[in-house]
Amino acid sequence: MSIQQIFQSFNKLNVLIIGDVMIDAYMWGNVNRISPEAPVPIVSVNKKENRLGGAANVALNVQAMGANPILCSVIGYDDSGKVFLDLLKKQKLSSKGILKSKNRVTTIKTRVIGNNHQMLRIDEEIENSINNHDTEKVIEKIKKLIINEKINVVIFEDYDKGCINTEIIKQSVDFAKQNNIPTIVDPKKKNFMAYIGVTMIKPNLKELKEGLKIELDHTNLKELEKIVSDFIKKQKIDTALITLSEKGVYTNSSKTKALIPAHIRTIADVSGAGDTVVSVAALCLALKVSPVITATLANLAGGLVCEKIGVVPIDKKQLLAEALSLQL
Repeated sequence: MSIQQIFQSFNKLNVLIIGDVMIDAYMWGNVNRISPEAPVPIVSVNKKENRLGGAANVALNVQAMGANPILCSVIGYDDSGKVFLDLLKKQKLSSKGILKSKNRVTTIKTRVIGNNHQMLRIDEEIENSINNHDTEKVIEKIKKLIINEKINVVIFEDYDKGCINTEIIKQSVDFAKQNNIPTIVDPKKKNFMAYIGVTMIKPNLKELKEGLKIELDHTNLKELEKIVSDFIKKQKIDTALITLSEKGVYTNSSKTKALIPAHIRTIADVSGAGDTVVSVAALCLALKVSPVITATLANLAGGLVCEKIGVVPIDKKQLLAEALSLQL
């Protein structure tokens, strides 16, 4: 398939995204003075905004690439939950996989931005795992969505906020395998070793070190290759895609091992770049695109969103233009 054909084929895909959803709230303003009460800047707020965040930002990226995303997550019976559902509706995203729980609050991350720089972040959340009752409801919902929505790829977007646990991982991965559906995970520390048998895992360097409880010199390719190869073999994972910030991305599978260098960018904000990378990688995985092309496109996409302030989805036309300029 040519790059144009790959991008056109994205439009036919149905993507199930399981994970921690949240609201990214922004307070924008100017800083002209320091507070007389404490040595902190005063941000004079002139704009407030709520955006979809966490796994919901993955859904926005999948949607921006032309595919059909379906979120499966748990939110609270609270005002923020209503705001979240309103944001889904506004973005024309389905809420059929969203469950409400009396035991949860809807996660909000509020970023205070002064003079185009993030000054402060305030988090409202529960990080404990969902209870057994909610776990059963989530698993039941996942299985129903996989069958009814003709899912082509499953993304686990794990932010360690408790919506994903080992039982959900095991049952979802097993059910996806029974239906020949590839799975990809953007992991965090808590469940890192629980993703046995997924098709692809996409940690960044910090997540890899924390998940494996190791120190490694990522500039030493042989060391990186050995650690990643041993890990995916032990975990029965087909492919690892490791994002290395300004160093690019490293892909490792039984067939291919390659470091894809990063492109020179004017970095404005790295927030949400991992969501973009996993979204593009998942779509490529569903189409059985080669690991190197997958890594290259995901790498390009992650770099492009870093040029914008705040958490924003990828621009499909811009990504295609960059891919074509590299003659992929």
